[in-house]
Amino acid sequence: MDLRIFTEPQQGATYDTLLAVAKATEDLGFDAFFRSDHYLRMGSVDGLPGPTDAWITLAGLARETKRIRLGTLMTAGTFRLPGVLAIQVAQVDQMSGGRVELGLGAGWFEEEHKAYGIPFPKEKFARLEEQLAIVTGLWETKTGETFSYDGTHYQLTDSPALPKPAQAKVPVLIGGHGASRTPRLAGRYADEFNMPFASVEDSERQFGRVRAAAEQAGRKSSDLVYSNALVACVGKDDAEVARRAAAIGREVEELKANGLAGSPAEVVDRIGRFAEIGSQRVYLQILDLDDLDHLDLISSQVQSQL
Repeated sequence: MDLRIFTEPQQGATYDTLLAVAKATEDLGFDAFFRSDHYLRMGSVDGLPGPTDAWITLAGLARETKRIRLGTLMTAGTFRLPGVLAIQVAQVDQMSGGRVELGLGAGWFEEEHKAYGIPFPKEKFARLEEQLAIVTGLWETKTGETFSYDGTHYQLTDSPALPKPAQAKVPVLIGGHGASRTPRLAGRYADEFNMPFASVEDSERQFGRVRAAAEQAGRKSSDLVYSNALVACVGKDDAEVARRAAAIGREVEELKANGLAGSPAEVVDRIGRFAEIGSQRVYLQILDLDDLDHLDLISSQVQSQL
């Protein structure tokens, strides 16, 4: 079971804060540092000092880390043209020495689009399908050949399909709760399917749909990695769990029901339940980015037992 650190910087974080978390992620033996791709805070937090861009952040971290994987859960398809995104990700992959992964989603938070003048199209899912075809098609095109695409939403003519990523294949992550279209896209394009903030039962059901879709697309269901994203709130005792829950504005019992909360032993047991239904990787949503002792505890007393 891989443990990865997943951050939500739109809730309030500077690049320096993210760098400190990424370096702790690396030093403490976690597998990867991922971040969300949002430009507006959610809920009652002030979001200060304001948003950071996902791929600019990852470019900086690519040069300041050495081992950990770097990626997004999920890059919003509404924020970037697919040809430009393919260039950005390939460049950051080169900058990192081949450690980048691309989570790509349709985009959903209309208010952030209004706040920053970003078009919010009605046909987001159809656009996402074309974006996946274009980004992967550009990377797969052999050097010296060209790539063209004639879609409903995007058209590319004789693209040189450059630059290429450092990796022969940048892992593509697709995730979500949708019962039909999401599994179909994952079955065709994904190297990893991520189930965000869901129960063991709902995760098992969705993993089954994705496995079936992969087989239908002519792939082996085992070709994909299956993962979960879950909020983390771990403490060495009840008082520490309560303190950490209060710091992120959540209730302990709600966190235990819907995430990974409690003592290290409780969290290890909970992760085991996800492992039993085929989850191979967990993204730990860390909401208090100043609490690096939280990461230390998870590393020493949870990760060490997996």
